[in-house]
Amino acid sequence: MTEIIETTDLAACHALRRAVFIDEQGVPEADEWDDLDGEAVHLLALDAGRAVGTARLLHRGDIGKIGRVCVLKPARGTGLGAALIAEGCTRLRALGCTSAKLGAQVHAIPFYEKLGFTVCGPVYDDAGIPHRDMEKPL
Repeated sequence: MTEIIETTDLAACHALRRAVFIDEQGVPEADEWDDLDGEAVHLLALDAGRAVGTARLLHRGDIGKIGRVCVLKPARGTGLGAALIAEGCTRLRALGCTSAKLGAQVHAIPFYEKLGFTVCGPVYDDAGIPHRDMEKPL
């Protein structure tokens, strides 16, 4: 059974992000690592104690941002990505946020639309990957 917890284990989150974004998707290391990890809430998905997914939550006033969402290949298609987003929205709401935003890779827009997000901006390049901003009221 998979569980999603809040964690301070940045090494586990970074290992997942390295595997998915840097190794698999070719995101340059300089684009993946920033100074926001220290102020973020990090979610970690565990399957039988093994880290298989993560997401990073940032909040500024009543707006929350869900980012750095990734799931290892063997755990994809299991609903884990949707569960990470749902948990992120729940936690942002508990922090007083009234809306959630995210930058979606263009190919993933239909996934986020099924979770109630709507596109709210033009296509832009983020680390060499086309993205669009999306938002959802909480």
